[in-house]
Amino acid sequence: MISHPAFAVEPWRLRETSLDLDLLAQTESLFALSNGHVGWRGNLDEGEPHGLPGSYLNGVYERRPLPYGEGGYGFPESSQTIINVTNGKLMRLMVDDEPFDVRYGQLRSHERVLDFRAGTLSRTAEWVSPAGRAIRVSSTRLVSLTQRSIAAIWYEVEPVDEPAQFVVQSELVANEQLPQAGPDDPREAAVLEAPLRAESHAASAGKALLVHRTGHSGLRLAAAMQHVVDMPAGGRRMTESWDDVARFTASVALRPGQRLRLVKFVGYSWSGTRSLPALRDQVEGALTAAVQIGWAGLLAEQQAFLDDFWARADVELEGDPEVQQAIRFGVFHVLQAAARAETQAIPAKGLTGPGYDGHAFWDTEMFVLPLLSITRPQAAADALRWRHSTLPQATQRARQLGLQGAAFPWRTINGEECSGYWPAGTAAFHVNADIADAVIRYVDVTGDDEFEAGPGFDLLVQTARLWHSIGHYNGQGSFRIDGVTGPDEYSALADNNVYTNLMAQHNLRAAADAVDRHPERATELSVSESEPPAWRKAAAAMAIPYDPELGVHPQADDFTRHEVWDFAGTKKAQYPLLQHFTYFDLYRKQVCKQADLVLAMQMRPHAFTPEQKARNFAYYERLTVRDSSLSAATQAVLAAEVGQLDLAYDYLAESALIDLEDSEHNVRDGLHLAALAGGWIAAVAGLGGLRSRFSMLTFAPRLAPPLTRLTFTMSIRGDPIKIEVTGTAATYTLEHGGPFKISHYGAAFSLTAGQPVKLDIPPAQYVIRARQPAGRAPARRTTQRAHAVRPAPG
Repeated sequence: MISHPAFAVEPWRLRETSLDLDLLAQTESLFALSNGHVGWRGNLDEGEPHGLPGSYLNGVYERRPLPYGEGGYGFPESSQTIINVTNGKLMRLMVDDEPFDVRYGQLRSHERVLDFRAGTLSRTAEWVSPAGRAIRVSSTRLVSLTQRSIAAIWYEVEPVDEPAQFVVQSELVANEQLPQAGPDDPREAAVLEAPLRAESHAASAGKALLVHRTGHSGLRLAAAMQHVVDMPAGGRRMTESWDDVARFTASVALRPGQRLRLVKFVGYSWSGTRSLPALRDQVEGALTAAVQIGWAGLLAEQQAFLDDFWARADVELEGDPEVQQAIRFGVFHVLQAAARAETQAIPAKGLTGPGYDGHAFWDTEMFVLPLLSITRPQAAADALRWRHSTLPQATQRARQLGLQGAAFPWRTINGEECSGYWPAGTAAFHVNADIADAVIRYVDVTGDDEFEAGPGFDLLVQTARLWHSIGHYNGQGSFRIDGVTGPDEYSALADNNVYTNLMAQHNLRAAADAVDRHPERATELSVSESEPPAWRKAAAAMAIPYDPELGVHPQADDFTRHEVWDFAGTKKAQYPLLQHFTYFDLYRKQVCKQADLVLAMQMRPHAFTPEQKARNFAYYERLTVRDSSLSAATQAVLAAEVGQLDLAYDYLAESALIDLEDSEHNVRDGLHLAALAGGWIAAVAGLGGLRSRFSMLTFAPRLAPPLTRLTFTMSIRGDPIKIEVTGTAATYTLEHGGPFKISHYGAAFSLTAGQPVKLDIPPAQYVIRARQPAGRAPARRTTQRAHAVRPAPG
């Protein structure tokens, strides 16, 4: 039986009160610290035991070949894999002549705390060595959200009842040995042995530096450390370095009541172009500044940064403390993944682990950026600027595929396609419309006209060109997009995937409108006079399949004519299906790995009537097995919209708790960043009913018992709007700025600063709870319901 860690339920912290060595890899992901540039897994200070060591720099990868049994034109030739860079976390401890190792002696107590408001990971342990020496170890680490290249550790040791000799070895270590990946799981990462080649090392007076270079990708990285030590007189210090190891040693004899305290400052830098001296000077400069700020200063900066963030990003959920904690945990990790990513991608696992080889997918634009656009808009803009920086690779890929515009990759680190399985990789062209949608959403929320006229314009135009070249008109005048793969990875190479077509339609119209607003940029990109009208014509003629006999939208042409998967005959142990059945079998059946048509209804809600949404939702609920961590959040949003509030609440909890409960059994490889963002989406867009239409925010909020209050804040055009929802009313408050036009259950009103508007929530209607495939219903959070619900008949 697979277990998961147990934590105290607290609103602003994740606290572990005992250490389970069998779950180290999981907790290393959960306790990871990052700022989007530097990432440290939550490994124990002393380095061993460990589940999976991990120190990462966003964008640092190694190339590896993609072998094919039978190649083909346009197949990617190589992939990129995130690598474990120089480990600056290590703080080894000797007590008399014995190493502090929790596997030996007696561990009397052990606690770790991840603080969402302080941005720190703290640890306290009391341990008795095999020789009987009792000691107390305390540490706090942070990865700075304000000093992009800096991480730091405060470390303290003391004897409990008898004198002892203490030796602390603070290290930088490159090319750590890593455990091998598990068999036959495509979600895990390739393991590259010793990917770093030593170029330089230096050590003197508490400072040390290691410089390495990757063998194939040609990236150079530098790591440096500096120490501030406080210990009784008589202690000794020594600093030394070799190719792959640098070590600072502090040794001293301590009596009870005395302490050895050490602050370790670690700096990182990397580049694909800068020289070794330039990179060395860069990291040493960052380190010097951090030491000048000091430990207390870094803590204060971290606190101030997070105070500002939570004032604009917090979601308060009364009635379920566990889900409340999980939502804040998720939002905190999303922030960590993006805050200082700047010129790099936001990987699917952030910098919490090597899962998916450190690649970024469409998840970023469709799940992570909706959260960031209204809580940390600069981070959303940075993520889109990274996409823009990869336009040369995307336009080259489009030409290779015989298309116009830009074809962005399904999975990547540097902008080149890394998927060797083209039916679920290159054929998933919807990623291009997802990027365009993220541009549109960001500009709507922020009013950043400069961004729209710059990177945003380029992204909209080049993706519109792709859609116009990939589609075609049939004899009836419909514009078709054939042979593509939508979000559901259990279907592939389908014609007229509804999600893809609706998102492409949105993309085409937005690009044409952008050309009207920015004619000078259109000239720069050589947009002809005929292009915008052609885009609008294609959008207007877009084929949207509908099955009149069933009264639902097929996910793609003829999807509802396929044989339905044998859910009753599928055992629980056979999920996820992709690990037990061939894609040939999956592609021919009605079975959905994740929400696809349902996601279309969330993202393009006005393309469907309320009746169509209800029927579509019920139809696809019985086909969707949620083998993807992305699915539950989307199902939560639509469940709430069609009135199935208890089901929405169940899905919200599933998405928010996915990693804390390790429900996918792979959190050891890193967190599911999009699903964590999905917990926020399920609360704000699901129970909060948030949508956007013609640049106007619309709300249709409603709570599911036992929840009694939902409060969230969002930043619109830089001004904070607070929404408070109870069982009977919603109150909208604009603190300053505005006014804004807002809609509550279809009724528009003007929201003015300092004048809250309180509106009633209409009574819920009776709704039959939708049925899921056998054994795939979400866990029920409560037996209470927001309205009378009974199982669906039949």
